Amino acid sequence: MIDAATLFDAARARLVDAPRERIGELQEGRRLLGIRRAPRIVPRGTAWHLGVLLVTDDEVLATGDIVRARAEVRRGFAAESQRRRAELAAAAARGGVPEGETVHIGWHAVDPTRLEAASRPLAVREGEPLVRWSVAGGWMPLARYLDERVELLRHPPERA
Repeated sequence: MIDAATLFDAARARLVDAPRERIGELQEGRRLLGIRRAPRIVPRGTAWHLGVLLVTDDEVLATGDIVRARAEVRRGFAAESQRRRAELAAAAARGGVPEGETVHIGWHAVDPTRLEAASRPLAVREGEPLVRWSVAGGWMPLARYLDERVELLRHPPERA
């Protein structure tokens, strides 16, 4: 069986010319003269977005939230979740993400050489690396998942 680290190295080699997306980290605003500054999303690099995984040059990350940057505007919201998404979008803009671009936040690192219960969404069962593509979904062989996702990223469907 091929181990997960080898599969990710092979995927990186196939992704060299594929588009990347920004990854960032939410920083709560510091106090300046007793006044709290607004939070912002600071850049932490770029990664290839492969479904539930983000693959950088040297790391594998499990996705968190995806935010599209936009300027802060005052508006009413029907739900608190909408307000939170708008706050994150404004934080991305304050952090320097160009308007309309996406940034991934809330991700966590996964060590493909040591897969265990805390390695979600990756696992090893009977020696085969697997990925769980959704919380309610089943396990899928990582090799097949990476093949499909790399192909989709390199050759997206028309008008996608």
